[in-house]
Amino acid sequence: MARQLFHFDRPRRFVAGTVGEPGDRTFFLQAADDGRIVSVALEKQQVAVLADRLEQLLDEIVTRTGTALPASEPDTEALEIPIDEEFRVSAMALAWDGDTGLVVIEAQSAAEDPEVAEETLLEDVDDGPDALRVRIEPNRARAFVQRARLVLAAGRESCPLCGQPLDPAGHICPRQNGYHRAPTPAP
Repeated sequence: MARQLFHFDRPRRFVAGTVGEPGDRTFFLQAADDGRIVSVALEKQQVAVLADRLEQLLDEIVTRTGTALPASEPDTEALEIPIDEEFRVSAMALAWDGDTGLVVIEAQSAAEDPEVAEETLLEDVDDGPDALRVRIEPNRARAFVQRARLVLAAGRESCPLCGQPLDPAGHICPRQNGYHRAPTPAP
């Protein structure tokens, strides 16, 4: 199948964000530049893994080059409108382009053949799953990580006993042998 590759080289904006209320949010990666906006949906856990791996990559770059990579201020604005989901992310890849000094992030849709998906990540091929590829400066990558952590923390509070998310009406805590645990009032 013909592949649609959404490529952004140093976009004006690249962020993780959500639409919806905590407990019923849809997570997106969004790149915007020169009048075009591309949004791809992904799972909350994928955002967390991307932020963790990106932070590890940046730390490794600092270790190997001995150069400090300060962060910019995280972007705290809402996602840009329209938020039209191009695809749902199935696989992601990160790379460091030492020649240009840019971080490469690719999010790819699901492929019918898992081997094809693995072969097409970070590759310029005509056939394969759709992908969003973004190349950004390291300081903007740090700012992405900071914003992703803020977005993840803005969800529902966790139960202090079991760690599962608390619904507004409370939840049935397995650590309480199935007894309904009422939410604690905010101070």
